[in-house]
Amino acid sequence: MGKNNVQGCFFFILVLQALSLTLQPVSGGHLWDGVIVTQADFQALRAIKHEMIDSNGVLRSWNDSGIGACSGGWAGIKCVNGQVIAIQLPWKGLGGRISEKIGQLQALRKLSLHDNVLSGPVPWSLGFLPNLRGLYLFNNRLSGSIPPSIGNNSPVLQSIDISNNALTGIIPPSLANSTRLYRLNLSFNSLSGSIPKSFTLSSSLTILALQHNNLSGSIPDSWGGGGMGKNKTFQLQILTLDHNLISGTIPVSLSKMGLLQEISLSNNKIVGSIPSELDGLSRLQILDLSNNAINGSFPDTFDKFQNLTVLNLKSNKLEGEIPSTIGNISGINSIDFSENKFVGEIPDSFTKLANLSSFNVSYNNLSGLVPSLLSKKFNSSSFAGNLQLCGKRAASKGKNGKTTKAATATTGAARNVEKGDEVESGGEAGGKLVHFDGPFVFTADDLLCATAEIMGKSAYGTAYKATLEDGNQVAVKRLREKTTKGQKEFETEVAALGKIRHPNLLALRAYYLGPKGEKLLVFDYMPKGSLASFLHARGPEIVIDWPTRMRIALGVTRGLCYLHTQENIVHGNLTSSNILLDEQTNAHITDFGLSRLMTTSANTNIIATAGSLGYNAPELTKTKKPSTKTDAYSLGVIILELLTGKPPGEPTNGLDLPQWVASIVKEEWTNEVFDLELMRDAPAIGDELLNTLKLALHCVDPSPSARPEVQQILQQLEEIKPDLADDGAKAAAPTSE
Repeated sequence: MGKNNVQGCFFFILVLQALSLTLQPVSGGHLWDGVIVTQADFQALRAIKHEMIDSNGVLRSWNDSGIGACSGGWAGIKCVNGQVIAIQLPWKGLGGRISEKIGQLQALRKLSLHDNVLSGPVPWSLGFLPNLRGLYLFNNRLSGSIPPSIGNNSPVLQSIDISNNALTGIIPPSLANSTRLYRLNLSFNSLSGSIPKSFTLSSSLTILALQHNNLSGSIPDSWGGGGMGKNKTFQLQILTLDHNLISGTIPVSLSKMGLLQEISLSNNKIVGSIPSELDGLSRLQILDLSNNAINGSFPDTFDKFQNLTVLNLKSNKLEGEIPSTIGNISGINSIDFSENKFVGEIPDSFTKLANLSSFNVSYNNLSGLVPSLLSKKFNSSSFAGNLQLCGKRAASKGKNGKTTKAATATTGAARNVEKGDEVESGGEAGGKLVHFDGPFVFTADDLLCATAEIMGKSAYGTAYKATLEDGNQVAVKRLREKTTKGQKEFETEVAALGKIRHPNLLALRAYYLGPKGEKLLVFDYMPKGSLASFLHARGPEIVIDWPTRMRIALGVTRGLCYLHTQENIVHGNLTSSNILLDEQTNAHITDFGLSRLMTTSANTNIIATAGSLGYNAPELTKTKKPSTKTDAYSLGVIILELLTGKPPGEPTNGLDLPQWVASIVKEEWTNEVFDLELMRDAPAIGDELLNTLKLALHCVDPSPSARPEVQQILQQLEEIKPDLADDGAKAAAPTSE
């Protein structure tokens, strides 16, 4: 094992140890060289315990003698020289209030009580702790206003997170007084008033999250020091102010914050035009200005945002033409210009955007022809509401406006097919259709003359939704002809794949061999599309709850376990795009076993493609040989995707998804990992989230030998969510269905 791999393994071990500490309360303990907690700190801890409601008995270890408080015997307490430096009790079901006596812990550096059910006010005395560095009270039921004392007397304060509570009143300007404050999260409260100007003058602030409040007034136009900070470097990277009542215009001074990576101002009352000066933000990755009243034309110099991945201008009053220069932003993957007043044509330059996975220009005044590559890639809803726009139906109309077909040929008559039968029908053109089983029967002519709509392309080929003449729908994958094996070997392998049946594997129902070498595979059609689109291409009004995500994770794991244990098949290309969902959101793995139909060189290319999407285990770079352990890694990435809501193919701060999650956990900001939708239910599902996260990190361990087998992963997931384990008992067993 190379040096980098060893370092990677060691890093993951540290991360898992950190997560274990979060998951398990400290118990036991012994005298610590005869030193016990100081009398002042002991009295403060007793008062804190007295005012809390400890329904789970977590604080039982806080005895009346003080013995063990500084030796690991008291849950969540860390000391140095008999003084308490940290209280860490997240996810413990603690209620009641936080005592004002906490101000007596003069050595306290970190207070972490997040994800509990604490109520009452944030103690004023927290502002009188001179050594306080981290304050983590998010996901509770705290009310009242934020004490201005916090910040005034806390010179070394670095991180404040009181998000997702019921706080009211204004944001105290004093919070920015600490010259070391780099992270301030007050989102999901009911705070009012304006944004303090003091935040714009801070040279240390890196993350400012104030979204989902009742803030009003305009955004201060003094970012970057307002002319007073010429000798300072301003660190701001993330500014999220969405879902407030903010009015006024977008401040030009934001352009001075050269390190900005995300600006989210959506769902406010912002007016005016988009300042062209913002194009100086060369590191910007996300710009979301949707649901405002922004007008004017869109600056044509935005191609300077070469790191931009998400551009959302939905529901504004923008007019003029869409700048063709946006087509020069090679890495962009999401564009939403819908519900504006744009005119003219959709720029042809957009067809160069190879990473574009989400695109919407509906309900504008656009005209002309939709560029063919866009019409094939995106469905009609992306172009709806533009009365003068031609070719809106994705892949269902050709250049002449006539309906296209999957292919043109005629074959023989229909055959009755019993379940499990393999039936072949030949055709006049020399084609060959072989049925395995399925909910309905079709002829080769039915298949080849079906109306086809492109669903996506992969290294294996192109996938279509085919609507047969009788209205039934199937999914058809047309394999790349030059990358498949010869006909005899192909038919042997595909016949074996056609016999595989499991509730969480997409059933291969038939295949067709054309006279000119074309090869079509016919599968059940899954109406909800892929897990990737389900997670990442949904509207803001669609919420995916924890039971749904866990049911998907269990389904994928059961399907993969069946492949490994019953069919001796390694998937080798498991991604969220290869997991399809039916009407009930049940997961069905697709593309399994297709490597057996392909040439060796084609399979090597497929491995490389999966790697670029962020699902490949590190050893595949050298070995090029998928295994059960590389599948376990890919499964771990998918579980992380479900937990975080983040697509693995988009690096965060230069890190891939497993590295980013590991770095967050190591810094003990575990809540930052989870999708915000999940955090709202955190008090009820906290243990399940953390245990699932711990399991996923085991799966993506850089060392293959450290990863569990998929059978073990399934067992652990069922232990984490036992109420879903019974539902899948039948699915876990071999079946002929």
